[in-house]
Amino acid sequence: MTDYMIRATAFQGKVRAFAALTTELVGELQRRHRTTPTATAALGRAASAGAMMGAMMKGNEKLTVQIKGGGPIGQIVVDANANGEVRGYVDNPEIDLPLNAVGKLDVAGAVGTEGFLYIIKDLGLKEPYRGSTPIVSGELGEDFTYYFTKSEQTPSAVALGVLVDVDFTVKASGGFIIQLLPGLADEDIARMEERLSKLPPITRMLDEGAALEHILDTVLEDVRILDRMDVVFKCKCSRERVEQTLISLGAEELASILEEDGKAEVVCHFCNEAYLFEKDALEAVMEKIKS
Repeated sequence: MTDYMIRATAFQGKVRAFAALTTELVGELQRRHRTTPTATAALGRAASAGAMMGAMMKGNEKLTVQIKGGGPIGQIVVDANANGEVRGYVDNPEIDLPLNAVGKLDVAGAVGTEGFLYIIKDLGLKEPYRGSTPIVSGELGEDFTYYFTKSEQTPSAVALGVLVDVDFTVKASGGFIIQLLPGLADEDIARMEERLSKLPPITRMLDEGAALEHILDTVLEDVRILDRMDVVFKCKCSRERVEQTLISLGAEELASILEEDGKAEVVCHFCNEAYLFEKDALEAVMEKIKS
């Protein structure tokens, strides 16, 4: 099934919800960055959260998720926008840890708990919005839940999951974000919490073929789907952008690179695409600087 995302309301408009299927997206990230299962799970959870948070934006607005938990995976970075376009990377894609105490991939051990979750939103204003909260578990679902509750004052429930197969490929990935709006009755909250406590892991449901609409129906009442959009991997890098980066280094620095290496290769963090500028191409860039 092609990756997609839905935005919905429930409980007569007193709850808003987002759900995303990101199996192909996370599979693409795994292939590009050659991540181990643990790194795939961490990056995939962050990418699913970023995709849904991107759906909360409008028009050309976009956001960046940065997770710096102090663990051996290093920094996790995800970019997303209102059109369902997502990209991301981790500092150490080769991190490999033993399974945790319950036999699961040790995402918390990789991410760490001595750091912060940062959200930077580009709303088209002079300065971007920046919010941050401490990492509380390193499992990421709980960390995004804490972020929404503390930084955006919106009580939320966040579920994120990535199921990695024995050959490192991604079998299922996705998540949901459920947010409580003012006016929701205590008894409605209690029913919803009870259903959440009994809900199977979201990756199991997705792997068994459950649709996002069914998953929300399992937890919520009076679900109304507002819109649906595709979720895709998309990077903004290009040879032209890389050339501008080289130009910004200046003619002297490029001359030094040319003398030492005879060429320049720039690799994009987000997509791992390599852009090679051989001697002639590098000299052409230097001419642009001089002209």
